[in-house]
Amino acid sequence: MGTALVYHEDMTAARLLWDDPECEIECPERLTIALERLRQRGLEQRCLRLAAREASEEELGLVHSPEYVALLRGTQALGTGELQALSGQYDAIYFHPSTFHCARLAAGAALQLVDAVLTGAVQNGLALVRPPGHHSQRAAANGFCVFNNVAIAAKHAKQKHGLHRILIVDWDIHHGQGIQYIFEDDPSVLYFSWHRYEHGRFWPYLQESDTDAVGQGQGCGFTVNLPWNQVPAPHLRLPPRAPHPARLPCPTAPGLLSVAQDILPGLPPEAKPRGEDATAPLAGSNTDTLWPQVGMGNADYVAAFLHVLLPLAFEFDPELVLVAAGFDSAVGDPEGQMQATPECFAHLTQLLQVLACGRVCAVLEGGYHLESLSQSVCMMVQALLGDPPLPLSGPMEPHRSALESIQSVRAAQAPHWMSLQQQDAAPVLSPSTRSPEGSISPLLPGGPEFKAPVVQTEAQAVVALSSLLDQLRLYPTPPLRTAVALTELDAALVLPPDVLHWERSAPQKEMQAWARPHEALAQDKSFNALGKVLYLLDSILDGQVSSGIAATPAPAAAATLDVAIQRGLSHRAQRLLCVAVGQLDRPLDLADDGRTLWLNIRGKEAAALSMFHVSTPLPGLLKGCDPVTWRRLGWTSQNGHRDPAPRAGVNRPRTGRPRQCPEAGPASTRRPESPLACADGRPCSPRPGSKQLSESLTPPS
Repeated sequence: MGTALVYHEDMTAARLLWDDPECEIECPERLTIALERLRQRGLEQRCLRLAAREASEEELGLVHSPEYVALLRGTQALGTGELQALSGQYDAIYFHPSTFHCARLAAGAALQLVDAVLTGAVQNGLALVRPPGHHSQRAAANGFCVFNNVAIAAKHAKQKHGLHRILIVDWDIHHGQGIQYIFEDDPSVLYFSWHRYEHGRFWPYLQESDTDAVGQGQGCGFTVNLPWNQVPAPHLRLPPRAPHPARLPCPTAPGLLSVAQDILPGLPPEAKPRGEDATAPLAGSNTDTLWPQVGMGNADYVAAFLHVLLPLAFEFDPELVLVAAGFDSAVGDPEGQMQATPECFAHLTQLLQVLACGRVCAVLEGGYHLESLSQSVCMMVQALLGDPPLPLSGPMEPHRSALESIQSVRAAQAPHWMSLQQQDAAPVLSPSTRSPEGSISPLLPGGPEFKAPVVQTEAQAVVALSSLLDQLRLYPTPPLRTAVALTELDAALVLPPDVLHWERSAPQKEMQAWARPHEALAQDKSFNALGKVLYLLDSILDGQVSSGIAATPAPAAAATLDVAIQRGLSHRAQRLLCVAVGQLDRPLDLADDGRTLWLNIRGKEAAALSMFHVSTPLPGLLKGCDPVTWRRLGWTSQNGHRDPAPRAGVNRPRTGRPRQCPEAGPASTRRPESPLACADGRPCSPRPGSKQLSESLTPPS
């Protein structure tokens, strides 16, 4: 299985036929330049190329009304004046005689990608499409969007393939209100969106884009909105609906692709201007207004995934991940004004691939700086193909505004999700209802009024934010990236110039105290290696070194690891992940208290010996799903795949409901001290194929 790339050149046919500064950025070059860059890097050739098909009107009807589809069909016969008049009836939309055909291809490409992934033809893929879709509603075009491609794909996956749980991740910089409206009462679709909000003063100016919009009815808790409220300097802000001063016209010359060196550090030299100020306007803009990048960056995006999206996603346990992949959230884009570099989207994609057995379908949404868009698309495709992502640049510490938003959405979602209830999250004054000056923002026109916020002092807010930052564990990068502690026999190895060969050792008395219980550490060579390991470990925990590699004599490996674990737990480390490759057994005295997770990679069979002790073969030896997807201790079917539908007497993890024991009936619940516990506290017997997975999971001969 590989990665699909779905595209059709006909999607470049629609273009703006009249002067409209608001709409001119949605141009055919968005696709052609992205595809050209994929070819230049050899990425298109590595993908399974699929030519997009048109979605049928019946398939469009999964989301859109027949009257709306008929209206769009009629645009094929309209003249320019009639098209302009019709476009004026919608918000930020232009129609072209080819719009209906292009939009059907865009929706069809998403359907084709979902079919390819769910039938096993490919593992994942990207639909490179236009027009985008996530703003489109049942009977209205909106924000460059004609048909809601991702929503149609989700409905199709449910109807044709029988899926019960679909995760939609919308990282476009604008709120995908169209997707939210379509699924707001549907518990089978978990919709996550981050978006520039500016306390309700950024398009589409909706109250329901805020954190307190969590869904309706049975879908309550399945809509997750994370608003970004960091705004440009007041004297640079735009009035509502004014043409954006940094619009990027579709370029006709190569020179129009460049941006300031400091704004896009990851771009190749030919794409960067030389000797220009970092606050210079984007090349090709129609104004001299300066637009410094002040929005969210890599650390903010990663923190949002780690502390909002992923906890909910693991609890929801999706069978398919759809990504509304808008790259106007990348650095350099005139719409978003964010700071996240293209390689950040490779990391985000990689994080999503641990869900749904890696079944990830991305569909292009926004992205209006052509170089930033094309670079970000390439980074995402590389991640889908399995290439390791490039390291993230810049400080990995979230903005205060991002922490406020993360804290607010966690508080809003906590009543619906066990993964958030288990962590202390003191609610703070909702940042989305306050202006940057601290006063209550004026109500937006139309819609219900905001709920009255809970008043808290500034000191209380600071304490809550500091607590969240401590949870995030995102601190300044240590001064030394990598250090190695080698034995004498290994010292002759040639190391890269930026890796320090560590010669220092822990104090003698401390080494003796740690080594005393272990006979294997009595030998001089093992004892000296232990001293280097302890000193390196302390330097990492104290923030002086980012990472390290240590060598120790083989007979002392288990004892050294045992000491390192105990030292880490007694010196600042709150939680510790230990990955042991090969025949290393878990220390017998290691408490099963939730502070350590022991993952042993060896052998040919998988075993979940406890909630915090898991053994798995190498991924290449395991049939069926990736081991991460059955990590929940025995919830597999006989063939090793997780059951797609709930069984009688078993609750799938959803909005805070406890999972029930498969054997004991509805009265039993999951208890923290046991992976699956019956009502009387006894550990349940594993289902067939759970604790020691059955022979169906043995490697092929």
